[in-house]
Amino acid sequence: MTARRLSAAALAAAAIVGAVALPASAADHARPERARVEISAVQYDSPGRDDRSRWSLNKEWVELTNTTRRTVNLDEWTLTDEDGHTYTFDHYRLEGRATVRIHTGEGRDTDSDLYMDRRNYVWDNYSDTATLRNDHGRFIDDVSWGGRHDRDGGHDRDGGHDRDGGHDRDGGHHH
Repeated sequence: MTARRLSAAALAAAAIVGAVALPASAADHARPERARVEISAVQYDSPGRDDRSRWSLNKEWVELTNTTRRTVNLDEWTLTDEDGHTYTFDHYRLEGRATVRIHTGEGRDTDSDLYMDRRNYVWDNYSDTATLRNDHGRFIDDVSWGGRHDRDGGHDRDGGHDRDGGHDRDGGHHH
């Protein structure tokens, strides 16, 4: 009887310790991995003179990265600037751990590069916000620059920058 009482007490103690430890590990493992797509980099000021050439327009881009292992269907997701210019993804799936670059200008869509097919710049050099929403219009991620934000012509998540200096729309430098 003593041995049984001892093991019952030990089990009760283990159950209490287990119950305390369980929520943290259950949260990590029991829940399926949620789709996570983020704006990983923005090149809002294309290098060189802003002459609206295809080359220059396509050097202005936003990158999205799928941070999970699962493919995410981006069909009908939107990427929008503060002025309401909207790019809607059309039958595009972003593979797990992959990155896609959305260029402003015209081009042929591939797995890693999509094109808005615009003849004008979208992302403002001085201040703007790129906002990503899913097919239900729910907010997914955004990146802002200008004003209080950096002004060097590029932005990425790691706090680094894509280029050393930005150019104004007329080709002059700004700081």
